[in-house]
Amino acid sequence: MSFDDATIRFYRENAAEYVKRPQRSFARLHTFLVALPRHAKILELGCGSGRHSAEMIAAGFDVRPTDGSPEMAAEAACRLGRPVETLRFDQLDEHDHYDAVWASACLLHVPKADLQGVLARIWRALKPAGLFYASFKEGNADGRDTIGRYYNYPSEDWLKECYRDAGSWSFRSIDRSEGKGFDGTAATMMHVVVQKHALRS
Repeated sequence: MSFDDATIRFYRENAAEYVKRPQRSFARLHTFLVALPRHAKILELGCGSGRHSAEMIAAGFDVRPTDGSPEMAAEAACRLGRPVETLRFDQLDEHDHYDAVWASACLLHVPKADLQGVLARIWRALKPAGLFYASFKEGNADGRDTIGRYYNYPSEDWLKECYRDAGSWSFRSIDRSEGKGFDGTAATMMHVVVQKHALRS
């Protein structure tokens, strides 16, 4: 299992309200897209409201938006004017298929014991030299926020080890930002960009 029932339930029950959250900036997404070839094939995991997919589609990329909550996927489909698939992380089974994977503020809900397996699925789904972005709330022990959502709260060292155990990556960047979650609690976000090696070591 690579999801938490209570967390999925929160997004299913609060999708319409959650998607109303304002988007602060697309600067990080645009920086990521600049490194991709024109018309690159991108998988978005946990697309939420569909804001990031909308930006990528408008920039000319071939985007597959997905979300683990059918209600959230429906909200994104309304924004995008196209179907959005309901896809859990453990259902990803393609091989060498995508030029990039974008996973903003979604893998942070994967139980720690399952994260390596999810990262391995993403590694397999990427083409050689494919790029992968994900963000996590930094911490030292997993737990729940004030509204019951599960977070893995990794440290940088633990997260790097988890990536290395899942596949052969080059770490392009790890940086941080400060913000507040849906529950209003301040958090430090780690933004990780890696590149798949052509051959697994």
